[in-house]
Amino acid sequence: MSQAAAPLPGQAVQVLAAQAIYVITGVNVGDGLEGVDEVCLGDIYALDPAETPRRLVVSKAASGAQHIGAGSEIGEIGARIRFEARYTFMADDGDKVEILLISLPDHSRFALPLSPMSAQADYTLLKQEEAPQEVSLSDLLCISFARGTMITLASGAQRAIEDLHPGDKVLTRDHGPQAIAWVGRATLRAVGAFAPVLITAGTLGNSGDLIVSQHHRMFLYQRKRSAGLPTSELLVQAKHLVDGDRVLLREGGFVDFFSLVFEQHEIIYAEGIPAESLMVNDATVQRLPAQLSADVRARFPGLSQNQHFGTEAGRSFLDKVGTAALFKPAPPEPPPQRR
Repeated sequence: MSQAAAPLPGQAVQVLAAQAIYVITGVNVGDGLEGVDEVCLGDIYALDPAETPRRLVVSKAASGAQHIGAGSEIGEIGARIRFEARYTFMADDGDKVEILLISLPDHSRFALPLSPMSAQADYTLLKQEEAPQEVSLSDLLCISFARGTMITLASGAQRAIEDLHPGDKVLTRDHGPQAIAWVGRATLRAVGAFAPVLITAGTLGNSGDLIVSQHHRMFLYQRKRSAGLPTSELLVQAKHLVDGDRVLLREGGFVDFFSLVFEQHEIIYAEGIPAESLMVNDATVQRLPAQLSADVRARFPGLSQNQHFGTEAGRSFLDKVGTAALFKPAPPEPPPQRR
């Protein structure tokens, strides 16, 4: 009797049937999300509100090929999957969402949004490209701070994030000195959703240039609460602050990202200003590489970290008040030198 093949280890992500994201206005009205030769830029898509995300477990072989792993709700274990395309959409509120189109050997297609989608929003297709096959699902994790970011320690001293280790104590806004439980790191191509955001020195009161991943949230405190917001404490994704002047999207080359995990979700200080630590919950851990996922699950068995108190400031609010309202005054121009 032949021995059954051992289940392939893998990591899980939530995917949607590609046909559940369909054109409501444009050339391909009624069609679901298709390949790059079948879609049309400018078409407006919607997400079927009846669609339920399904669990796809993906394992990566030493050769780099990616396969369906044990525990997946779709496909057959061991079947090879292919990243067919990468799409960029813009929602009604101006927020951009990237989606990877995944193909299975049975010719079924699934969509993997790299940030949340809503069934109440419409999405205009802005960009299409073939997805590089070397992309690993483990790269979908937003890893927070770039190499060189100075983190404030419990002593008040600052240390580059790449020199921090588990056990080092970091100053937190709400709980004083807290020991680092885990440090994650990844090197990614700085393109698309992985291009970092550069917040130039002084923009938010930061002492030096601060480089973070697009979905990383900065903690902003308003002395006067803005109308329509329940709290004066705001959590703002870095990508929403991009204005092309003081906050820039920096594409090209590679970037080393680092994340810090504590026993609970914390607000720490990076380049002297408050920003969040990596929040550990099931959605986050599912996107970690398998070996790191196992370590985090063992260290945080409940996966029950809750988001730090504060109001999530979305794209629509920032469009209303303007990002400049959140920025510190720009330094005055130096006087011209007399000759």
